Order: sequence, then C-alpha cells, then structure tokens
Amino acid sequence: MSYEFFIAKRYLTAKRKQAFISVITFISILGITIGVMALIIAIALITGFQKDVRDKILGATSHLMVQDLSGEGLKDYPQIMAKIKELQGVKSVSPVAFDMVLISSPSKNQPAMLKGMDLELERKQSSWLEKLESGQLPAETKREGILLGHDLALTLSVGIGDTVNVLTDTWRQSPMGLVPKRKIFVVTGIFATGLFEFDSSTALVSLPVAQKFFGLRDSVSYLQVMIDDIFAAPAYKERFRSVLPPMAYVTTWMELNKSLFSALKLEKNIMFLTITLIVFVAALNIIATLILMVMEKTRDIGILIAMGATRQSIRKIFFLQGSLIGIVGTALGTILGLLWCVLANTFKLIKVPVDIYQISHVPFHIKPLDLCIIIGVSLLISFLSTLFPSHRASKTDPVVALKYE
Repeated sequence: MSYEFFIAKRYLTAKRKQAFISVITFISILGITIGVMALIIAIALITGFQKDVRDKILGATSHLMVQDLSGEGLKDYPQIMAKIKELQGVKSVSPVAFDMVLISSPSKNQPAMLKGMDLELERKQSSWLEKLESGQLPAETKREGILLGHDLALTLSVGIGDTVNVLTDTWRQSPMGLVPKRKIFVVTGIFATGLFEFDSSTALVSLPVAQKFFGLRDSVSYLQVMIDDIFAAPAYKERFRSVLPPMAYVTTWMELNKSLFSALKLEKNIMFLTITLIVFVAALNIIATLILMVMEKTRDIGILIAMGATRQSIRKIFFLQGSLIGIVGTALGTILGLLWCVLANTFKLIKVPVDIYQISHVPFHIKPLDLCIIIGVSLLISFLSTLFPSHRASKTDPVVALKYE
C-alpha cells in the first residue's frame, strides 16, 4: 500500500475537527449511490419492458413476412418456401392466409383477425401453441374447429365446445341476393401468448379451411419466416430478393414495430441523461468536500511537502480520496440497484394494466453493456471532480502553511 493511499484512506475514516466535512462526505457517497441505483433501475425497466414486448410480439408473429404487391396473394408459394428454406440461418417458413372477420356468439359480436396456418408446423416453434391454455388443436370433425385468443374468448363469453359464427366482407350470391359469406366453427381450443393485442383480436384455423373460406384457392396471404438471429432480419431481407418473384416484397419485424421500439430507445436515452444529473450533483459534493478538506489539512500538506513529498504525491492523495468516495458510492448503488431488480422480478412488485402495456407486471432486465456504461460514467464523473481540488492542494506553499504553526 502506497503512503498516498494510506493517507487518503486515513483522511476519510479518521474523526475530524470539522464534523461538517464528514456530513458532506456522507452526502456525496449517498448521492452517488442513489444516482447509480436509480440509473440501473430505470435502464433495467426500459430494457426489460422492451425485451418482454419484443419476445411476445415475435412469439405471436414472424421475423420476416413475404407478401405479394398485387394483393391477390402469393401463388406457387411451395416453390418460394423451398427456396427460402435453402438459405442458411432460416429456421422455418410457413404459409398464412388471413382476413378481418366478424365473430358472433350468442351474447356478443366482435371484429377479429382470422388466420389460417399450418398449426402442426407452428406448434413446433410457438410455445403458446404447443401448450394451449385449454382444449386442443382443431381436428377433422363435422364442423371445422377454431382456436380463440384468451381475451377474445372472454369477450365473446364462449368456451371449449361452443360454436361461433364467422362472417367475412366477401359477398356471395343467394336466393335473397348478395349476402356476406359466413361459416360456423366449433371452439376446440383457447391460446394465450401474453400479448393482449394479439390475444384479444386473433382466431386461428387450419390453412386449407381459411383458403377455402377466403376464396384464395391455391394462394396464401403471406409467408412468415423465422430466422436464427432476429437482429439480422434486414440482412436477410436483402438476401431474399434473389429468390423471390418480382411482385413479392419482404417486411421485417423491425419495420412493423418501428415506432414502438424507436420510442422506447429514445425514452431510454433521455432517461439515462436525466438521471445522470443526479450523479453529477453528487460529484459537486465531492468537489466541495475535497476543497474544505484541503483547507482543513493545509498544515498537514505543508508538513508533507517539507518532509519531501512531491506535489504530484499531494495531488494523488486528494485524487485517491475523491476516487474512494466515487468507488464506494458506485459499488453501493450497483449492489442496491441489482438487488431491487431481482426482488422486483421475483415478486412482480410493479403491476401495470395489461390492456395498455401488453404485460401484467414491469420486468427488469439489465444488459451487461448497460451496466458497464453506468458504472463507467459514474466513476468518470467522480474522477473528474477530484482534479480541481487535488490540483489546488498540490499548489499549497509549505512556508505559508507552516508560518503560524
């Protein structure tokens, strides 16, 4: 242990004549602790919310969507699927037929999106479809089966075995004139993805049933593609162009949810800058503490210089003293912030309205990089705040300091 560090530590821990300086030191440590803790909690909240919503969105939708510009649906989609599957990094490709419909039950009517999918294929990659909340996938029965989202089933007040009437905006000729196309389905299962918007407005049927009901014949509305690296979706969009027909276009999950994630990213950055001001204010206390201590220890500084201590050593003593305040405050803030995140996730302390935020409670998730940035910024501010007081201490004249001793 160098004598500079020993003296810096001694100045922080020893009792002083000026108790006021001890109070300011404590406030400085407390300020940095609160600032770092608040930063970790705030960034963990935004990151956790973003990650949870992203996972639920991607669990209910696809990473990339391949559609047709004409609006008539993708034809020859089996060949297109085969070409996409050959690309490295593609996990799965599945066809989807969908349209907006009106679902009627004995008690209520509700607009919804009816999606026809290869349910056996989808259940292999979607946990919410693999483990239905109740019931089972539609089987071949006299009446075609349908899966309803949890919140949609609650709205319609229907359960397993009940029937619903589905109407489309497609018209057909009848003895009574043009009437909307309709079909009766039996509810065979209820699913829950955890994403309120999806669970409250989506119904699923098998692909052949949807193609026949929507009049798509041998076409599908779009292909949904799952890839290994979700953040590489823009790169895969460019790669798909070489294997897709001219009238096909690709949309990534990032483009579909651009406004949401852009808002979350902006909020995260603003919150980081705002709460960093707390650490900055605490750093001002470090400056005040060290300046007052320089004034109190003028005689000690003079003695050290007279005994042969260099001005660089004096500067180092007060730099280490301020750094210790920053390190202790940052360490305490980091521990308390991470502890809060663990407790909040374990006991789900913060509940939120699921219909507004898409989640039932606030999740906290801190990335290692974000944690390193928070710690780094806190320590940097603390270190910078020691420069002026330590420089002032090193300029002390030993003759003046010891003149009246």
